[in-house]
Amino acid sequence: MRTLVRLSLLVSLFLPLSFVSRGADVPSKETGPRLLIRTDDIGMCHAVNMALEKVVASGLPFSASVMFACPWYQEAVDILKNAPNVSVGVHLTLNAEWKNYRWGPIAGAAAVPSLVDSCGYFFPTRKALFDNQPRLEEVERELRAQIERARKTGLAIDYLDYHMGSAVQTPELRELVERLAKEYRLGISRYFGEEDVEGLYDAPANAKIDTVVSQMKRLKPGIVNLLVFHIGIDTPEMQALHDMNATGLPEMSKHRNGELSALTSEKVRNAIRELNVDLVSYRDLIRETGLDHMQRPAEK
Repeated sequence: MRTLVRLSLLVSLFLPLSFVSRGADVPSKETGPRLLIRTDDIGMCHAVNMALEKVVASGLPFSASVMFACPWYQEAVDILKNAPNVSVGVHLTLNAEWKNYRWGPIAGAAAVPSLVDSCGYFFPTRKALFDNQPRLEEVERELRAQIERARKTGLAIDYLDYHMGSAVQTPELRELVERLAKEYRLGISRYFGEEDVEGLYDAPANAKIDTVVSQMKRLKPGIVNLLVFHIGIDTPEMQALHDMNATGLPEMSKHRNGELSALTSEKVRNAIRELNVDLVSYRDLIRETGLDHMQRPAEK
């Protein structure tokens, strides 16, 4: 395994107490606000996985949502097998949004024809997908295949969440995700009372570190604050990717590299220590709350 990943085990032994994720079996002490860090789109491509490796090596406890439908998921699995500080989730995906870099269903295009375009790939946007009237039974077939693939890797899978929101776009789909979570005994992101910390995604690429430090100072007490990162390394591979959604950011590669820089910066680490931020993961929340006490988030 890569040196960075091996080092993560050593780093985690020498981290300050405020960097240790506290589960229900760990005695509590006076802490500051609670924060759950979730990194999305893991396994999407090599540059994202190399960013994951850096965050793992930092020793921060966090949750990583893996896109098991993507070609690079196996590399992400290799990294996460040596990452005890990471709670792993399935980033359920029904879209492939990048121009010239597409992926399709694990179940196969013939098994889920309402979920794919004429080339057998997932649609790039939610609108295109739902204009094609996806059949509920085909969505279930595909989401189940993604969960099964995740389980067969040998990773401990803790939770589900949903790429671009497509898997919970309608009441019927949300009920399907809830049913699958219950069947597989998995948590669901945002079902533990988490509240999103806004403002990171749209922040300028060169201002991500200061943005996160500012966000740390505004974390709400008494709840679990959720801060979602989209990390990557600014390489030619990432620079070649262009989001076909209208909400996609220009120079996306620089934005993802900026979020990686924030997540691994000493300035952010110091803010976590100084503010006594209690870092938790979905594994921790499941231990504390229990799967049977999850609650569907209120509709916005």
